[in-house]
Amino acid sequence: MTEFTAPDGTTTTLPPQSANGQLPEAPQPPKPRTVHTRLSGVHTSLIAGGLGLIVVMIFIIQNAHAVSISFLGAHLHLSLAVALLLAAIAGGLLMAAAGTARITQLRRIIRRDRRAPKTS
Repeated sequence: MTEFTAPDGTTTTLPPQSANGQLPEAPQPPKPRTVHTRLSGVHTSLIAGGLGLIVVMIFIIQNAHAVSISFLGAHLHLSLAVALLLAAIAGGLLMAAAGTARITQLRRIIRRDRRAPKTS
């Protein structure tokens, strides 16, 4: 141990220096662990959903003017916000359908591989 004399005349004992000449860091006390429960996840999701709903409402209010939409022979007059929201919902449903199909396919493959007799 190395003794160090402070300017006021007191001495303190320091740990030995490391190979690169720096003093080692003092160990940090463990941080308190945060407990995450399902209820806290639901609470966080509700807050995020509420904020998202506020953003959607502002979007609808600011884009209320009507537009003419033609698709496969159908002609509609909707507000711009509603048209964009319907397009986003349709895209989300298509992605959910594709994801569900892929998950189902992977589950069938795993189930088939479990049932197959293992030959070595």
